[in-house]
Amino acid sequence: MSDDLMTIREMCDAFDVTPRALRFYEAKELLFPIRDGQKRLFTRRDRGRLKLILRGKRFGFSLEDIRQLLDLYSLGDQQRTQITRTLEMAEQRLAEMQRQRDELDAAIADLGEQIALGRTMLAGQNATAA
Repeated sequence: MSDDLMTIREMCDAFDVTPRALRFYEAKELLFPIRDGQKRLFTRRDRGRLKLILRGKRFGFSLEDIRQLLDLYSLGDQQRTQITRTLEMAEQRLAEMQRQRDELDAAIADLGEQIALGRTMLAGQNATAA
């Protein structure tokens, strides 16, 4: 394959995704490979979009959010709108992730205290039984 086009197998190997995932993203109109019979050929643009899709998924964005951000690329304003909206969404997601982390930290601390209490209770029972 040329540097500009990649087969589905090459995409899978390069991005550690399955053919099914690539077909799914194509069906959701997130990727637009060139069709050559049954063969799909992915362009540099597809590779860039896939990088953004995978990054967005890792950060917890929905596919619809990702699609909206990708669609803003072609507005012709040198990606100003796309970057602005991406920053807004990223800041919201970061705040949500930090809130979730705080809740998880509190739950971890509470569980640790309960474990310590349980051990103290068992130690007290063992001491009185002896």
